[in-house]
Amino acid sequence: MSTATDDVDLVGDEVVANVARAALFAALTGVFAYISFQLPVTSVPFTLQVLGVFLAGVFLGPVWGAASMIVYVVAGSVGAPVFAYGAAGLGTLFGQWGGYLWSYPFAAAVVGAGVHGAGDLRDPGSVGLGRLAGSMTAGTLVIYAFGTVGYALVGEVSLVTAVLAAAVPFVPAEAIKAAATVAIVRSDAVIAR
Repeated sequence: MSTATDDVDLVGDEVVANVARAALFAALTGVFAYISFQLPVTSVPFTLQVLGVFLAGVFLGPVWGAASMIVYVVAGSVGAPVFAYGAAGLGTLFGQWGGYLWSYPFAAAVVGAGVHGAGDLRDPGSVGLGRLAGSMTAGTLVIYAFGTVGYALVGEVSLVTAVLAAAVPFVPAEAIKAAATVAIVRSDAVIAR
């Protein structure tokens, strides 16, 4: 009696690599959350989390960039201390800053779609500056939309007050994060050559 054994791949190598990349960018965003401090004009903390969202969208594309941020949000919601100031739990997701956290998967998808378009992923280093900047601007608008609406609902303030307190003070910082993302993309393109 002969028994044959064949190797069976349950999951392809590409999926495994993408899951690992998504986990890496989720972890990086969690690290960026520890760089947080309070601005005197708002109760929303300044963090580098949005840089992680931008990088996930640019390097992983719309699907895996969003998946990465879903991993990040789920990890924080079940108790991993990966939100601003090392916070975690569902209370943070439904608190005054929660709208920002909910937006991250959507924003990463928007950035990824803007950079890569439909179809296969392209080398981010080959994408024009206008397309990179436009994609990150669109992603920022998604983050601000979720964040300010959440801030207004939980804080019981008007939408105008929420925009002035939870979005406007961060515009210069988002521009710096976008510039940092472009610098990282361009440095990656230079290293790859």
